[in-house]
Amino acid sequence: MKNVRKITIMSAVSAIYVVLTIALSGLSYGGIQFRVAEALMLLCVFKKEYCVALSVGCLISNMFSPMPLDMVIGTLATVVAALPMYFVGKLYDKKPLLTLVVASLFPAVSNGIIIGLELNFFYGEPLLVSMAQVMFGELVCVSVFGVILFRMISKNNHFMRILRFS
Repeated sequence: MKNVRKITIMSAVSAIYVVLTIALSGLSYGGIQFRVAEALMLLCVFKKEYCVALSVGCLISNMFSPMPLDMVIGTLATVVAALPMYFVGKLYDKKPLLTLVVASLFPAVSNGIIIGLELNFFYGEPLLVSMAQVMFGELVCVSVFGVILFRMISKNNHFMRILRFS
């Protein structure tokens, strides 16, 4: 029963990521992007399974990207950010706010560099400008919006038990 619950939660997280990204597609793709769904990346702090769920959500979302290589490159950026977020998450119970803030920087750096390089190499966008724009969008969506959201969520013990599959 616990595995069914875990799979259901992970599937829901992937689906929410996809729906948010596509519903807000005008903000989600391109050089200047504010992918609100990226706030969900902070789930990686709580369980490694969310690294998989969010990578799948990103892959599916990027099937709708105007940049065809986003399926591979964008998903790679998500995986590169998700794994260290999980390891930083081991400090959450001791320093929750600091853990969320530090973890939130991984998507900004990963996406800033990787997507910035993609935009430069394949689309001729200026490299440093592309990196800065993507990084800024990630900082707004994950480090500001995401951290605030997860600080509010963390006050609900029932919801936190669900996030941790317990």
